Amino acid sequence: MTGTVHRTRSTRVLGLAGAVGLLVLTVAVSLALGNRDIPLDVVFAALTDRVDGNTLHNIIWDQRLPRTLVGLLVGAALGVAGTLMQGITRNPLADPGLLGVNAGASLFVVLAITVLGITSPSGYIWFAFAGAAAAAALVYAIGAIGREGATPVKLALAGTALTYGITSIVTLILISSTEATNAFRFWQVGSLASRGAGTWGLSWLLLVLLGVGLGLALLSGRSLNLLAMGDDLARGLGANLTLARGIAAVSIVLLAGTATSLAGPIVFVGLVVPHIIRPLIGGDYRWILGYSLFVGPVLLLAADVVGRLVARPGELEAGLVVAAVGAPVMIAIVRRVKLAGL
Repeated sequence: MTGTVHRTRSTRVLGLAGAVGLLVLTVAVSLALGNRDIPLDVVFAALTDRVDGNTLHNIIWDQRLPRTLVGLLVGAALGVAGTLMQGITRNPLADPGLLGVNAGASLFVVLAITVLGITSPSGYIWFAFAGAAAAAALVYAIGAIGREGATPVKLALAGTALTYGITSIVTLILISSTEATNAFRFWQVGSLASRGAGTWGLSWLLLVLLGVGLGLALLSGRSLNLLAMGDDLARGLGANLTLARGIAAVSIVLLAGTATSLAGPIVFVGLVVPHIIRPLIGGDYRWILGYSLFVGPVLLLAADVVGRLVARPGELEAGLVVAAVGAPVMIAIVRRVKLAGL
């Protein structure tokens, strides 16, 4: 038995090392490929010894490196948030949007455009984060009402109801303003392109919030394993369900809120990442969360690179490419759940 556990742990460690290596390769490809391909030796030279006035070096430092950094942060945040979301709701179709994160961010961005006249993507950051956090907090508060507390079903229903309600409000506001519709449409797609330009001025507070969210998520692994057994058994094993779900919910708000504020409402990353990982390493959330830190950025950066290459000299936004991948995965998950009789 001990040998089996050791082999399993060794396999998971090797797999994690492989995920890190794949992420390094994806980052290199993200820096090298685009509207203008740059050789890897030039990329390395630019990173280690930048030459002022060198056009290729400027492209890497001013455009692709900030863009890649946003992809790393957003991909990691969404991957981990999706894993948490599926863990606390025990719903294989859950992603951060289930807590109303995307809807709340969208509402606040629309209000920033229509009321305050803000039209720059960099100006949306704090409004998007505030909206995402407010919506998720409201969903959790509604779901926590009652003797049972924030059960998976109540959270899902509250999130769905709030999302539909907010979406209706956003639609009504946009109907009355063509200018707001045009500005909001670009943000809503979900992209790393325009967000990368201002990344070097990225607020330290956002990075701190992201770090706190990741820390809370990694501490939630054992609790998620207990929650996966069902509420009654988890309570019998000494789990504080309210505290466990509360910590996970705070982490989701911080991670998904930060990600949405940086790149817009990118969907399916949080849904797909856990389903990529589970068949490889099993259902231990302590490991799934660790893998999500690296698999999420790989998926998002790869989608961003594909979007740059398939429509050159233009590009497709990363959110569209991820959706093209995520939709078939979602259909497959639904079919599998149906066949399992769940």
